Amino acid sequence: MKYILLTFTMMLFSCRSNDAKEDQPEVRAKTMLNDRQKQLNLSILLDLSDRIDPKANPDMPAHFQKDSALISYLTEYFKSEIRSKGGHAAKPKMRIIFSPNPADPGISKAAEKLSTDLSGLMPVEKKKIYDNIGNTVTENISYIYRTSLRQAYWPGSDIWRFFKNDVDITIDPDTSYRNILVIFTDGYLFHADSKDAAGNRYAYLLPGLLDKYKLRNNPQWSKDIDKLDFGLISKRADLDRLEVLVVEVTPATKHKNDEDIIRKVLDKWFAEMKIKKWKILNTDLPQITKGRVESFLRD
Repeated sequence: MKYILLTFTMMLFSCRSNDAKEDQPEVRAKTMLNDRQKQLNLSILLDLSDRIDPKANPDMPAHFQKDSALISYLTEYFKSEIRSKGGHAAKPKMRIIFSPNPADPGISKAAEKLSTDLSGLMPVEKKKIYDNIGNTVTENISYIYRTSLRQAYWPGSDIWRFFKNDVDITIDPDTSYRNILVIFTDGYLFHADSKDAAGNRYAYLLPGLLDKYKLRNNPQWSKDIDKLDFGLISKRADLDRLEVLVVEVTPATKHKNDEDIIRKVLDKWFAEMKIKKWKILNTDLPQITKGRVESFLRD
């Protein structure tokens, strides 16, 4: 599988102590400070499915506009982190991933223009990126979304297979980095190439499954999920160095409680994969979501 990696960068602050003890508050405080000082390895997985189509899924602002606003926020956050860390010490990373890689060569070219990694750059080079990255991101992200909407080809985003086979690319081998994956998705997971099933576990999560298992309009839906062991197939349990933030979850208009089902299924899946920390955010006005994203990044 091919992936487009857009590496801006960020930093969040240094090494984590393994010696913190519950009965030593001064040690806990030091550990928290060290964790914030780690460099940040931030990956963004964009779901370019029909969730962004304003005709199929109308919203105000449109979903692609919300995505663009949040990506712009991440860019500004990146710039603020460079300022606080300084030109010499700043060496974090940020990348955008498509799963699978879009077929359009123009999208690939736009992605290449956004590929940046501060870890091996001189301060003067970092300053140039700092000065230009805002416009560069705005221009190329806009192109990516405009092109996707114009083509109106929606094979889905293979988020399940990405975690099965390729999530390792979001985990830096250098333990001085904090690894965070931000996923833009409506929460309904599907790709034409991933239709695996094992018992009551699946490689996808679609409204039809929720109907099949009678989870909608069912006050016992949570207990039924537990009883049936319904959910996503888990293929690994080694992601204890990865944090995951899911944004823009959007339940079906006539089934708002789908959000609760999606959240429970994802919670279960992430826990089984031993993900270090995660948070799932429903769609909202960009300024509200920005605050929640910032809270996660700074935690």
